[in-house]
Amino acid sequence: MTMRMKKLFSILAVAATVLLTACDEHQDFPDTAMKVTHILTTDGKVMPYETYEQSCKQAIAVVFNVNQREEMEGNGYAVYLWDIAPEAFADSIGVEQDTSCDLTAYDGNKNTFALYGTTDVKSPLAERVFDMWRYGQSAYIPSVAQMRLLYHAKDIINPYILKCGGTPIPDEDDDCWYWTSTEVEGQATAKAWLYSLGSGAIQETPKWQPHKARPIITIMD
Repeated sequence: MTMRMKKLFSILAVAATVLLTACDEHQDFPDTAMKVTHILTTDGKVMPYETYEQSCKQAIAVVFNVNQREEMEGNGYAVYLWDIAPEAFADSIGVEQDTSCDLTAYDGNKNTFALYGTTDVKSPLAERVFDMWRYGQSAYIPSVAQMRLLYHAKDIINPYILKCGGTPIPDEDDDCWYWTSTEVEGQATAKAWLYSLGSGAIQETPKWQPHKARPIITIMD
């Protein structure tokens, strides 16, 4: 082996040593991406429970879905810590309240506004939700499709709801039915969908009946 080749191998060996040393000295940076079970506080901040626990902030909701679909608004959804007491979807029947009636649409926010804005009939349910609009966050009644997401996440988020002083999502047959904001296609003047957070079933229900609801919040940038 010539002297020139020996020098070349020596340079390559030094370079490899430097690269390996650099890799060994890498730093781990915290993962700041929003995740399911993160806590939404009244000032609009989203953080891991451990961070929330060390803060002086007030929790209002728990993240149950991180947006990975183009048809969804915002970055994800958080579920309110408490139920809304039973209210009627509408104070009378005979009027369509202009929801999409789409069982696959993530449009609870638009539906809730439609319920609130219908002039020919009042929605005690939507009015109760609008009374919650404070802290700069707009809670609304989830659509059927959004309730499906909540149903599949309930076992993961329930421990965090409890830690934050909220009411866990129930499994009991007699306590698991909630209003969605979706009217029944073809019967929208009289019925809307209830959703079972115990089984994942849906049931068309006369809109004058009082049932509870579980508001959600869209996480925006």
